[in-house]
Amino acid sequence: MELNITCIPGDGIGPEIVREAKKVLDKTAECYGHQMKYTDILMGGASIDVHGVPLTDEAVETAKAADAVLMGSIGGNTTTSPWYKLPPDLRPEAGLLAIRKALNLFANLRPAVLYEELAGACPLKTEISSRGFDMLIMRELTGGLYFGERKTVEENGVRKATDTLVYDENEIRRIAVKGFDIARKRRKKVTSVDKANVLDSSRLWRSVVEEVAKDYPDVALEHMLVDNCAMQLVKDPAQFDVILTENMFGDILSDEASMVTGSIGMLASASLNDTKFGLYEPSHGSAPDIAGKDIANPIATVLSAAMMLRYTFDLDREADAIEKAVKEVLKEDYRTVDIMSEGCTQVSCSRMGDLLAEKICYSKRR
Repeated sequence: MELNITCIPGDGIGPEIVREAKKVLDKTAECYGHQMKYTDILMGGASIDVHGVPLTDEAVETAKAADAVLMGSIGGNTTTSPWYKLPPDLRPEAGLLAIRKALNLFANLRPAVLYEELAGACPLKTEISSRGFDMLIMRELTGGLYFGERKTVEENGVRKATDTLVYDENEIRRIAVKGFDIARKRRKKVTSVDKANVLDSSRLWRSVVEEVAKDYPDVALEHMLVDNCAMQLVKDPAQFDVILTENMFGDILSDEASMVTGSIGMLASASLNDTKFGLYEPSHGSAPDIAGKDIANPIATVLSAAMMLRYTFDLDREADAIEKAVKEVLKEDYRTVDIMSEGCTQVSCSRMGDLLAEKICYSKRR
């Protein structure tokens, strides 16, 4: 298979971590008989420096022509970078918002996995962390409170702000279908999170999700109120497989889930549209203070590349090989500085990429 991928190295540590993800992808392609075609585009601060804008129309068209987009990180130091003296619509992060809109990316996937070798970094009690967890939060990305009508007015000398939470059944249905489809690739359980005891939008959400569930008799569905879900994430995270929820709830819950893993440098992310197309990126930022030092952790980007193989290209075996490579390298006690612990061997960003790539064909032979 030929895989046509647009790459956005981006800013800060972005070029370094994308380089290592490509290294692992190339080795995977070599071992499993695929061809990789990469086309790099500029976005964020890198694009501002060259074109004066965070994203050009030409870059958008290049991304649209690809099968998927693999991205590093966007942005810089908000205090010292000249990018942040520009108007908000010309700052680096505006490019990310623009490409999400242009590519119609409505489904955000945030895995939260606690690796046995990194359990010591988990802030939860040992009796909880010892059970491990592997969940994926599916967040609706383009609707809800963040995109509803809003206004601030003054009435009788009192300021009043209004934000409107709106969903229609089609918006809910398409994210639910994505959630159930992905659950079929995992442990076949969906936890739909809402606030149906209070909100009309949540009651519609629950109704539509139940309609979609009828087409997936092999996938178990449960409903959970968002406040209870927030509690359960720190009480018993092992119970979750796919958490399906709306925009604001997903924003909050995915950040909570990322923190209970204890290591943001390990967390992948994806945003999908209504086809197989997706934009894949690490959950962490651009870390400009360590850029160019070859000490960044590339694993989140590598795992994002594995998600790309699984969800855009349906190459589950190849994705499994990358994820297994990560586990094997961690088991052998290799660590980048951000996840370093006593008794382990500290390695650079590029060396971590080498170690992961070396494991790919080995995993296939086993």
